[in-house]
Amino acid sequence: MTEWINPTELRSLFKLGDTVYVDGSTNEPVGLLNQLENMSELHFIQQAIGSVNKRDLSTLGDRCTQETYFMTPYLRDGVKAKRVKFIPMQMRAVYDHIASQSIDIALLLAARDKNGELRFGQNNAYATTAINSSKITIVEVSDAFVAPIGSQLVGDHADYLFASQTPASAYPLVAVDETSQKIGDYVAALVADGDCIQTGVGAVPSAILRGLRNKSDLGLHTGLIDSGAMDLIKAGNMNSRCKAVDSGIHITGMSRGGTELQAWLAEEESVQFRCANYTHEISIIQQIDNFVSINSAVEIDLFGQVNAEVVNGRQISGTGGSVDFMRAAKSSKGGRSIVALSSTARKGSISRIVNKVEMVTALRTDVDIVVTEFGVAHLKSASLAERAEALIQIAHPDFRDLLTSSYAFFNASIGN
Repeated sequence: MTEWINPTELRSLFKLGDTVYVDGSTNEPVGLLNQLENMSELHFIQQAIGSVNKRDLSTLGDRCTQETYFMTPYLRDGVKAKRVKFIPMQMRAVYDHIASQSIDIALLLAARDKNGELRFGQNNAYATTAINSSKITIVEVSDAFVAPIGSQLVGDHADYLFASQTPASAYPLVAVDETSQKIGDYVAALVADGDCIQTGVGAVPSAILRGLRNKSDLGLHTGLIDSGAMDLIKAGNMNSRCKAVDSGIHITGMSRGGTELQAWLAEEESVQFRCANYTHEISIIQQIDNFVSINSAVEIDLFGQVNAEVVNGRQISGTGGSVDFMRAAKSSKGGRSIVALSSTARKGSISRIVNKVEMVTALRTDVDIVVTEFGVAHLKSASLAERAEALIQIAHPDFRDLLTSSYAFFNASIGN
């Protein structure tokens, strides 16, 4: 039987050495975490994102530790001190990894939907596996927002409920600059009526979604929905009716946006939230024809290898779910795996198309098409030399000669 508990009762549930799962991203149970200050010897599991999960859980108390699958600026000191363990792992695999853990307590965030039913908030990615792996499930119930109507019901999964006023995570709209818009226009031209889309967040994804306003019958199966997809659904460009599975339903794992998106999701039943064993599962996506995976990168090399997580030897993020979607797209009939990025970084001082990436997040065989503001490189059926030539052509002009000479030297050194 589910019970409501107060702060004192909450703290009494934790024992030295307990392993505690904490929901992350846009569904962090902040009210529960605020009650765990000065707890000792707890081991936390959380996939954090830097823009919202701003707490190193290993600092909550003496001899606490944390496991994470996504690096943020707030965890770097913990990693150096060996309190935080970063594990590189794709999202679909994280779901199964959590299922294999012996978790003592799971902490999640929920709110009432428009009908008064209790549902998880803006992130459902690992909710089911965390609950199934835990001896005790504690759900923070916020009265500060209305849950998405398509989010999963809490039902009788909670052992304990804890009242709070934790607001929904909100993000401002991302400004689309000229470079991002050029990239968005190129990518949008690669998308056909009836295609099913997966993309992320940021200026380039926003520009891509904006460029799809003249398309029809688009589908959505993604890890994250934002206001750009909302606009396409509201305008009728995106209806998901061409999908062989979940026809007429837009599938997402989490949402990320402002108050307008939150209010719309509270009413929009066509958007359904699922866990990562569904959103990122290749056996589901391969049933969807013309699945177009659109992801970004830190850099890409002349082989087509993608680095999406390391800069100057520093882990800045994680593998995330991009490779799950890339490989799923390649298993879809008519599917395409697209990587879109600006040609330079640091105000044009360095090229993001490089001779060889610092860290390989995605293999050269995972990528079909690469797009920058200078054009489109088709890699799927290209030889090594053709790949390099195509990528050099979409690099910034200031770096093309250097890339050409570097590639020529590399070819000579290996006898090509």
